[in-house]
Amino acid sequence: MKLRFSSSLTRAVALYAIALVARLGCVAWAAGTFGPAGDGVYYARLGDRIAHGYGSTWLWPDGVVTYAAHYPVGYPALLGALWWVVGPSVTAAMLMNAVLGALAAPAVDAIARRATFSRAGWFAGLAVALHPALVAYTPALMTEGVTATLFVSAAALAALAREAETPWRAKALLAALGFVLGLATLMRPQSLLLAPLLGALVWVGRSPDPTRSSTRWTAARRAGVGAALVTSLALVTCAPWTVRNCVRMQRCALVSFNGGWNLLIGADEASTGAWSPIQVPDRCREVWDEAEKDACFGREARRFIAERPVTWLSLVPRKLAATFDYCGAAGWYLHESNHVAFEERAKVILGAVETIATRLLLLASIVGLLRHARTDEASRRRLSGMTFIGVVGAVFAMTEHAWVSFIVLVAMMLAQPKPLARQPMLLGSAAAVMASTIATHAVFFGAGRYSLVTLPALCALASLAWPKRPVRTA
Repeated sequence: MKLRFSSSLTRAVALYAIALVARLGCVAWAAGTFGPAGDGVYYARLGDRIAHGYGSTWLWPDGVVTYAAHYPVGYPALLGALWWVVGPSVTAAMLMNAVLGALAAPAVDAIARRATFSRAGWFAGLAVALHPALVAYTPALMTEGVTATLFVSAAALAALAREAETPWRAKALLAALGFVLGLATLMRPQSLLLAPLLGALVWVGRSPDPTRSSTRWTAARRAGVGAALVTSLALVTCAPWTVRNCVRMQRCALVSFNGGWNLLIGADEASTGAWSPIQVPDRCREVWDEAEKDACFGREARRFIAERPVTWLSLVPRKLAATFDYCGAAGWYLHESNHVAFEERAKVILGAVETIATRLLLLASIVGLLRHARTDEASRRRLSGMTFIGVVGAVFAMTEHAWVSFIVLVAMMLAQPKPLARQPMLLGSAAAVMASTIATHAVFFGAGRYSLVTLPALCALASLAWPKRPVRTA
């Protein structure tokens, strides 16, 4: 019997079901065998304290309790809410990851089919549903899986807001977009970078043609309004927690007090570009307060950057390589959690499978962007330039240095014949997610798990490689 995907709802339910079954299978295998590991240990402890009504506080070995905000509150709060209902359970947390992570599949389909056609959207959603890096990361009590879903959900809301038939509906969807990005910011503070980018793309996309000289000022003004609106709503979503930090921590921070720590990890004599135990500077050795120590680390990191800018900049390729060259996040977590149940060999095999799947999607995305430029009737000169950088990206996608290919993808999206504001939201949102991830980890430090948030966007871009056909609406 031939499946028909004419109904958007039917397709969304089918994709969600496939993604959920894959993740539930992973949970069934992992439950009772793998506990919290890495940062997940701290998320679980904070979540447990929140569930018991102690809030985001830390119990020290000597019995002293202090307010805590080193880690972003979003994921521990999610665990705390879940565990307040069902009791502390790692398996329950894994199930929550599965339920939320599976939402990325229909969201990617919703974005991709607007730029391609129904079957290509189905392919993109299926790629997210079954991507080994995303499925195998489900047991991890970490932020990246939930954040990836929030990112692609924000992109879907942006697409709907741009298409909204009435201004009030567009503004309602824009408000929802700001709220979702606020939640993502509480999970990972750098998510706030997406708010002005997506807000501007939505609002300019609803205006007259911004390429005409008579409307350029109007387009710029609308971009500013959209960016300000979505960013303001995201900040309002974070505001209660920000006020709590100002009051309880005696120093204000939007979400967490780890920016100085993370900046110093990527800006000292021992930096490798990847995570490493922090080298405490002499000036900070006698600083014990959490917020003050983070501020001290930030000052020392900025001092290093100012005194040795070339050394710091030379670390950027290493940081991006640590982020994009090799996936391996799921295997690392499982091995770290239980090295007996998930041995080194299994870790390497899973990492290789994840990496191969991602490299194939990279190649498909490059081909898809070239195909998209042709359908937009790019000039011969522009198309030749895009083909050249596409070949460069394809070559690097088949080598150790795949981070170059991610930069190429952003460049190819920016080089399309039409501006991003006039392109399908697929391109604008993918460019925003990838560019913000590249920029963040070029400044701080890199790790394979940080690239997981870009995988849904990569799956959506790969759908452009399918030949375009008319979309059959429901």
